[in-house]
Amino acid sequence: MKDRTAKYSGALALLLAGGMLLTGCGAGPDGSSAADRETGTGKSSGGAPAPAAPGGAADEVSPEQRESADRDDVAPPDYLSTFALDVDTASYGYARRTLGDGRLPGPETVRPEEFVNSFRQGYQRPEDNGFSVTVDGARAGADASDWSLVRVGLATKAATDRSERPPAALTFVVDISGSMAEPGRLDLAKKSLGYLTDELRDDDSVSLVTFSDEAETRLPMTRLQGNRTKIRDIVEGMEPEESTNVDAGIRRGYDEAADGHREGATNRVVLLSDALANTGETEADPILERIDSSRREYGITLFGVGVGSDYGDQLMERLTNKGDGHTTYISDETQARKVFVDQLPAHVELRARDAKAQVAFDRETVEQFRLIGYENRKVADEDFRDDSVDGGEIGPGHTVTALYAVRLRDGASGHVATATVRWQDPKTRKAHEETGSVETGEIDGALWGGDNSRLQVTAVAAYFAEALRRSEMPGAPGLGELASRADTLADRTEDSSVRKLATAIEEANRLLGGGDGPDGGGDEGEIG
Repeated sequence: MKDRTAKYSGALALLLAGGMLLTGCGAGPDGSSAADRETGTGKSSGGAPAPAAPGGAADEVSPEQRESADRDDVAPPDYLSTFALDVDTASYGYARRTLGDGRLPGPETVRPEEFVNSFRQGYQRPEDNGFSVTVDGARAGADASDWSLVRVGLATKAATDRSERPPAALTFVVDISGSMAEPGRLDLAKKSLGYLTDELRDDDSVSLVTFSDEAETRLPMTRLQGNRTKIRDIVEGMEPEESTNVDAGIRRGYDEAADGHREGATNRVVLLSDALANTGETEADPILERIDSSRREYGITLFGVGVGSDYGDQLMERLTNKGDGHTTYISDETQARKVFVDQLPAHVELRARDAKAQVAFDRETVEQFRLIGYENRKVADEDFRDDSVDGGEIGPGHTVTALYAVRLRDGASGHVATATVRWQDPKTRKAHEETGSVETGEIDGALWGGDNSRLQVTAVAAYFAEALRRSEMPGAPGLGELASRADTLADRTEDSSVRKLATAIEEANRLLGGGDGPDGGGDEGEIG
């Protein structure tokens, strides 16, 4: 498989040099082979013809490139896109904090999917514990009339009454290193834990581990009932000390979580840190190995909460990806309350484990496509139905959005894409699937204007992220126009999160010198 993938990648780079990328390789969603898809015999999970090799990009490549792509030993590119679901929002939260401090975020910290997933989408939710699948879109703009944006939206049922969820066993791993002395770090972590202590149920349990140069267990797994004052006193007693040994904290935290593991409960480690590891093991991979073994043996998930004006975003994101969890970022008490009062107590339960999505584009109507973001969440196409391959963990009331830039063939009409989500029931581990599809007529309207406000917010968030990454999307307005559109959408939706998005775009535009494109300058590297 590795040899075939390498050959495919080389041909694909030649076919689409200078253009938008086709994504995916390997078997189809039903296990069909590349040869099946090439001859059109395979079928996608949604009942539409399985994707096969493109035929409309010949005018973009040289005869030599076409000859290379036609060789028998080169696998044709397919029309599949497969990725693990992700509800992280830390990248957007940290970008807002950085812009508010008068700096541009480093492009490497900007993940477009986390910008997009920071906003309400308005998808219809399922009645059961699975997913709903919504697929829609619009034309990208006058300057890119042959491109459309296609939005794939996945949603779970809202949280039930807190009294109906399983009990929680939460191990808090708190960074008390010297860097956490900065306002908005340890003080905010302490307030956050104080909020949560008030919100958790009597039958929930918590343990507390702190780390600086070494890790220490401050509280073994303890039921909340009758112990809230004790827990608050321990939290208040935390003070910043020395260096940052994230590895020691993770190891001790997972040991405590394993020792205090409760059958039938939601077992989770919650890491609060600026993730600026400088002592002990500072590389992600050895730490990830420890997380992976505990994840598999005990089913423990990891929730990362980032703080601080300087924040080790990439380390935290990698840890939580491997730990079957997600990340968020908080910079003030309002955001801390939203996470620890409104979200975490209701969302400690899981709706889905190892959730993945696969989108099959129709070769008869689609010439090219590009998934915006999700670069580090991609899954091999043939692993979509391999339930031993890691996916994403999704809680109640979550939505996941994937945005694609799609170029249709000239005069194309009919089926565009079928999206399938696959997940395992958290209790039984039984696999389930749900699908949705979209036709050309459903993505033919103009993006700007009309009543598709939430789709427009999605587009603004994605365009903004790509501008911060110094990248481009079809139909992308300049930052000045983008800020204006966000401002109009904030009025229309009466959504304070969209208003904050408009403010962030204005700040970025100012830092980039008021330019209208992603190359306006600058070299420095949501929660509503």
